[in-house]
Amino acid sequence: MTEKATAPSVLKNVAFLRLWTGTTASGLAMWALPFVLGLAVLERSITAVELGVVLATRTVGFLVVVPVAGVLADRHSRRNVVFWSCLTGAVMTPVIALGMGRSLVLMAAAAAIVGAGQAGCRPAFQAMVAEVVPESQRQQANAATTLAIRVTTLAAPSLTALAALLVDARALLIITAALWLAAAFVLPQGTRAPDRTTAQASFAADFLEGLNEARRHPWLLSGLGALTAMVAFGYSATAVLLPVVSRDRYDTEAVLAAATTAYTLGALAGAALIGRWRPKTPGWAALAGLACYGLVPLALLLPVHWFVLIAVYVVAGVGIELFNVPWFTAVQREVEPGKLARVSSLDFLLSFGLAPVGLAFIAPAIDHFGAGVVLGACAVICFAAPAAAALVPSSRGFTRSS
Repeated sequence: MTEKATAPSVLKNVAFLRLWTGTTASGLAMWALPFVLGLAVLERSITAVELGVVLATRTVGFLVVVPVAGVLADRHSRRNVVFWSCLTGAVMTPVIALGMGRSLVLMAAAAAIVGAGQAGCRPAFQAMVAEVVPESQRQQANAATTLAIRVTTLAAPSLTALAALLVDARALLIITAALWLAAAFVLPQGTRAPDRTTAQASFAADFLEGLNEARRHPWLLSGLGALTAMVAFGYSATAVLLPVVSRDRYDTEAVLAAATTAYTLGALAGAALIGRWRPKTPGWAALAGLACYGLVPLALLLPVHWFVLIAVYVVAGVGIELFNVPWFTAVQREVEPGKLARVSSLDFLLSFGLAPVGLAFIAPAIDHFGAGVVLGACAVICFAAPAAAALVPSSRGFTRSS
């Protein structure tokens, strides 16, 4: 049985709409950058090697700065942190364009700073939802935000390709800079007063304080562990092996495109569903949704019809948003407001930070053990990690009182 939402629509909240617009604009700029640089390769403005270096340095910039960003967003006005982070992206993105064909070092340095700007935004955006949205509307708000992110993921390649018919990659980078600029200026004022008492503490001490806050919530640590395992093993293995299976088993790249699109469409459906659905045991329902991703490596392992593989990707997409939205909502509700950005930065650091590590180990593991063994092991991990997290008593409702 479930309970129906009775809260008024979050879309009537002007402050949230401004926050949502800023999140969407920055997300579109973030997701468009790899496709714009890919077009630059096709234009021969940069090489494939240079593309890899630039994207890698952007990731490094993100991972290095995200712990600091959480501390800054808890110490200072979160709106100001987002403003300066977005402004950084707006200023440095054209520098990437300036370096095309001239200096790989300049491009890589600019990309690292853009990644740092992205890192500055993420924890502050999450914490600002708790500032401008009442608790009764936060699940709607997080669902609306993730809907925007998924639409952005789906639309960014197409919009970039269409724009490329009119302008070159350098001009497209200027357009993404304009998106960063729009995100910087559209944000609402937050309601939380900055915590001046922590200004004298070191960044390490402040981050450790956020870590201690996370440790106060056993469901959070177990859920974060399950999410990290799924991203590091499930996402990494399927990202490497889906193109191989598409080519070797189905003899067409169309299955690769269809599967990735199906995942995004499933996520859109999942976000729309969880925006209104209130499970009686939200934590267990969320972890069950997370476990759905285990079906993907199984479908890649077994000789299933391509239609089954596509359907599995839809189910996995639905499941990931059945996890994400209640997860973000619970973090915003349960974590002490003054430490929310630091806990969110820990979330991003582990769940996304270990993804490159997983990718680095998957290819050697496939060479040593074989694709079948790797897919089977990753499927077991994707099922077992959420199941283990569900054994923590407080995971039932993603609250210490459950």
